[in-house]
Amino acid sequence: MRFTLMTGLGGIEDYPDLAREAEACGYHSLAVPDSLFYPEVTESDYPYLSTETVRQALDGVPVLEPFIAMAGMAAVTTSLRFYPAVLKVPVRQPLVLAKTLSSLAVASNNRIALGAGLSPWKEDFSYNGVDFDLRGKLMDECLEIIRGAMSGEYFEYHSDNYDIGRMKLSPVPGTSVPVLVGGHAKPALRRAARLGDGWISANSDYEALRGMIATLNELRIEYGTDGNSEFEIHAFDMAATEPDDFRRLADLGVTDACVTPWNPYDPGLDREQKLAAIREFADRVIHSP
Repeated sequence: MRFTLMTGLGGIEDYPDLAREAEACGYHSLAVPDSLFYPEVTESDYPYLSTETVRQALDGVPVLEPFIAMAGMAAVTTSLRFYPAVLKVPVRQPLVLAKTLSSLAVASNNRIALGAGLSPWKEDFSYNGVDFDLRGKLMDECLEIIRGAMSGEYFEYHSDNYDIGRMKLSPVPGTSVPVLVGGHAKPALRRAARLGDGWISANSDYEALRGMIATLNELRIEYGTDGNSEFEIHAFDMAATEPDDFRRLADLGVTDACVTPWNPYDPGLDREQKLAAIREFADRVIHSP
């Protein structure tokens, strides 16, 4: 099993040191959050925790544009992989996103994956002139455009939402950028099975993960994508703390365990405490017999 360090919210000034320490300690990837802005009023309900709790946690928290954050950390590391968990894909223009993604993949020597998701906040769509009710269809089309544009060949795409004439993107990475689709709902699992190179769960527990992974595997058989032995399953089980807990996740088919080795809700946590937590978890779990 591989391990992804999830930075959580805030602490952006610590990113370079966290990345260097994670690489030195044997983590495979580092994932950063995505938040475009904080709307003062929202029409939406957050699906995973209470909306009020999440809103209070987000208000005023600094969140870097993920590509800026990942570029900065890629520059001070050599092997660690980076991805956003997850990027709000359909609120961004797909060709511009493909250009940014391919450029960073080339500049980092293919150490980038795309953690791809929607957004529960309607304002992310409406304030950017995107129809919230079309979010699922736009997501699918964006992923198709991103893949096609990064092929390195001439590509065109025509739908009710995008009209792209024949074009070629350059440079593109030597290997394709993995697309890891996030989300717990059945449409997200279906999207991951049909269009993704992997799936990312949000906060969950073991039993919920077992059910979702079983559904995901069934959908991969349905779409004929179950033959992809490189398919990645990234899971965040908040109850997993000991080596045996992660072995149980591996038995479910989890390829990458997502962990935050410190309390992400502790505002008093400093850089040295985070670095110590990264090392302690690696010694106790990643390098356990």
